[in-house]
Amino acid sequence: MKPLDPRLLRYARSARGYLALTVALGLLTGALVVAQALLLAHALGSAVAEGATLSAIAPLVGVLAGVVVVRALVAAMQERYAHRSATRAVAELRERVVAHAAAVGPRRAAPADGASLVTLATRGLDALEPYFVRYLPQLVLAATLTPATLLVVLGLDWVSAAVLAGTVPLVPVFMWLVGVMTQGRSERGLATMQRLGAQVLDLLAGLTTLRAFGRERGPVARVRELGDAHRRATMGTLRVAFLSGMVLELLTTLSVALVAVGIGLRLVYGQVDLVTGLAVLVLAPEVFLPLRQVGAHFHASTDGVAAADRAFAVLEVPVPDAGTRPAPDLARGRVRAHGVAVQGRGGWAPAPLDVELAAGRVVALVGPSGAGKSTAVEVLLGLLPPDLGHVTLEAADGTSTDLRDVDLPGYWRQVTWLPQRPLLEPGTIADVLGADSPADRDRAAALTGLDAVVAAAPDGWGTVLGAGGAGLSVGQRQRLALTRALLRPTPVVVLDEPTAHLDAAGEQVVLATLDALRDAGCAVLLVAHRASLAARADQVVQVTGVPGSDTARAGAPEQVR
Repeated sequence: MKPLDPRLLRYARSARGYLALTVALGLLTGALVVAQALLLAHALGSAVAEGATLSAIAPLVGVLAGVVVVRALVAAMQERYAHRSATRAVAELRERVVAHAAAVGPRRAAPADGASLVTLATRGLDALEPYFVRYLPQLVLAATLTPATLLVVLGLDWVSAAVLAGTVPLVPVFMWLVGVMTQGRSERGLATMQRLGAQVLDLLAGLTTLRAFGRERGPVARVRELGDAHRRATMGTLRVAFLSGMVLELLTTLSVALVAVGIGLRLVYGQVDLVTGLAVLVLAPEVFLPLRQVGAHFHASTDGVAAADRAFAVLEVPVPDAGTRPAPDLARGRVRAHGVAVQGRGGWAPAPLDVELAAGRVVALVGPSGAGKSTAVEVLLGLLPPDLGHVTLEAADGTSTDLRDVDLPGYWRQVTWLPQRPLLEPGTIADVLGADSPADRDRAAALTGLDAVVAAAPDGWGTVLGAGGAGLSVGQRQRLALTRALLRPTPVVVLDEPTAHLDAAGEQVVLATLDALRDAGCAVLLVAHRASLAARADQVVQVTGVPGSDTARAGAPEQVR
């Protein structure tokens, strides 16, 4: 990202006001620095050269103290509003990233995996705070205070101004050299952190399965390796930051020393008066101070800058054109997929697929892992646009509408999607189900076996669950989600491997639920691995993938065309 990337002001509107405030405070700080230097020089010059008494210079000392207090207040105000603006800007950018990723789909926003997007939207963007709080104010001061102070020095002593003008450009040159040396370090650190976050999330998601097979300690070595890599990257950044800070301090110290030596020699020969010499000596470090601070805080902000670049990459992914036509009533309709295929890094998954969902029928998608079953579900739900083929919605009267032209929220209201890990909002069990009557609730619970879960719960139907159904096991959450699907039947029901976390008794529950949904007139799409589950379907569709390189559509294999 550039020192001040215009995209940051475009996507985080709250940063605009903060930038304007920073510029205003920077100009005020510059005026206060000059006033402080001149007042201090006149006070000391009068006391040393003219022998003025304390009472004679008291007014100057009083004004000087007032300037120092005001400068401290301005710095405190800058710090206070920097933290506020950083919090608002990061929150606004995070909200935009999440909303945009939801609009374009996680596969388009973060092609690697969803965990990378989660890491970016949480810890990644949090690292942007040092950029706002430390780096950006010093960058503004470097652009305002340094040239303003240099002009004041030029008005006081052109020789010292010439020395400063000749040495000031060395600071950005050395900063550029340090930047070249550390190029890509922050991006690699963020990538390592994202891989670490993805590995930990995958481990937590599959911990139940790993424990069942006694393999819960298997990924420990890999997680430790990624953690060590992230630690080494962080320590490398700190090492470079300390070294570059030492270089900048040494360079600016030598530059100020050159000015001081020149003024001392000319004071001896009477070529400059004491007040002017003192004023230039006080202002000389102020010329370099903003540049030194920019270099010192640059490395603290690079992680956030790298995360901002990733965020902008997500935000610049074009959003697919949203349909505007109302979704047809699918109560007695059909959902048809005509030759849909999605291209990935390893080929096409699924290969061209034809699926038809009709009321009162159960269709099972079967195939090996990686063939594209979950991808086919996302295409049918409108979450992922196919690279080939199309999906149509057909009403009971035969009217057909392309899914790309349909208002998706209207379509989703007619769909129940039960993923392998159902998403349950917090509340009591009764609230999560939302049954219209206790009789319907009890009847559905008896069919799915949820009644036994409720009987064992401490407060029965009033048992409070946490976010995601915390308080229940994975299998119990699956029963709860199945019960809710029965209580709220929709024209289309999608079940993604509903027996993944259930035992043999739970499998019988799912089979009974399938029969109930079929009898209720629902069009059921089932992703199945177990033969017993696929055998209960009215139609079994074999899903296959076509391996190949990541080629353009024109280079697709013949069987995909």
